Order: sequence, then structure tokens, then C-alpha cells
Amino acid sequence: MKQLLLLFLLSPLVMCSQSNFEKGEKLFHAKKYDEAQNLFEEVLKNKPSDTKVIEYLGDIASYNKSWEEAVGYYKKLKELKPTEANYYFKYGGALGMRASEVNKFKALGMATEVRESFEKAIELNPKHLQARWGLIEYYLHLPGIFGGSETKAISYSVELMQLSVVDGYLSKGRIEEYFKRYNSAEKYYMKANEIGKSKTTFQKLYNLYLNKLKDPKKARELKQKFET
Repeated sequence: MKQLLLLFLLSPLVMCSQSNFEKGEKLFHAKKYDEAQNLFEEVLKNKPSDTKVIEYLGDIASYNKSWEEAVGYYKKLKELKPTEANYYFKYGGALGMRASEVNKFKALGMATEVRESFEKAIELNPKHLQARWGLIEYYLHLPGIFGGSETKAISYSVELMQLSVVDGYLSKGRIEEYFKRYNSAEKYYMKANEIGKSKTTFQKLYNLYLNKLKDPKKARELKQKFET
């Protein structure tokens, strides 16, 4: 009888929590992040280990570029579920963005953990594309004397090519663009766009024409072709 009474007393709280979660999800998908955050924070008070709620809050913090806050949420996620590859990827990505906000000495101290997080994501999920993208950016941006390497960035681009031809060509284009080899980047982006025919592949090539090659005619022709 006591157990039944306790269940009866707690059920409104559970229903409220579920209701707030569902409302929060709808607001999140509608990109009403501030409103969603308020509801998720309420749910978290009653369910402090709910990984989905924590992930939503981490994603909202990332959207708001509150990287230190995002790092905290994603760190908690990988502690709660250390076998989930995507949690390590998100943690590494947020930590990398946080590193870009602090002084260089402190950023270098964070670099190893960024790399290890992406590597762990790949270890847990060998087909994880985004973690390889993260490592490409890591090796491109890290100074050579601290481990930055075009060769290593290319090696992950090769792995991407084996998993996704479009990502492979996009990553090759990204590396060429980073080193200002724009004509070579164009060739790779064109191949990616021919295969992918997506908004992402179009945007990469369009931005290259407009901002790097300074060729508005090509940009305009590409846009017209994409929109038809």
C-alpha cells in the first residue's frame, strides 16, 4: 500500500519531467534553443544522469558558442557512457573550440586531449567520419613543432575516401585550400560536387570561387546550375 501511495505521489513529477523533455525536444528542433534549454535544465534537476538531456544541453551550449559550458556537458556524457564514440567526438570538438579562445600556452596543453578524444571516437566506431574531419583540422592548425602535420592530415583524408568518396574529395579540397593551393582545391571540390550534388558540396565550391579564387562569374554560374 505504501509503495502504491509513493508511486501515486511521484507520478505527476515523472509525467511533468517527460512532458518538459518532449516540449524541449520540439523547441530544440525548431531552433528555439533558449526556451529548450530552460526546459531541459528543469528535467536535469530530477534526472541528473539522463544522457539525452545532457547531450541536448551540450549541443545548445555549442550552438551558442559557450564552449567551456559545452565541454562540461560532453565530459559528463563520456564519463556516464564511455563506450559511445560520438560523445568523445563532441567533447574533442568543443575542447578544440575552447582552446581557440584561450592563450596559446594553455591551448597547447589542451591539444593532446583533443587529439586523443577524436582518436578514441574512431577506436569505438571505426567508421566515424566526423572524428576524422576533426583530426584533419587538428593537424592542419597545430604548429609543426608541436605535432602539426600535412602528411597526417592527408592520411585521415585517405581514410575518409575509403569510407565516403564525397568526404574524401571534400577533405582533399580542404587541405589544398588551407595551404592556399586554390586551383588544386577547385578540382577536388568539383569532384565532390559532381558526386554529392548537395548543399554542402555546392557551398564549398561556391565559397572557393567567391572568396578565394575571386571569380564571381564561376560562382554565379555554379549557383544558377545548382538552383535549376
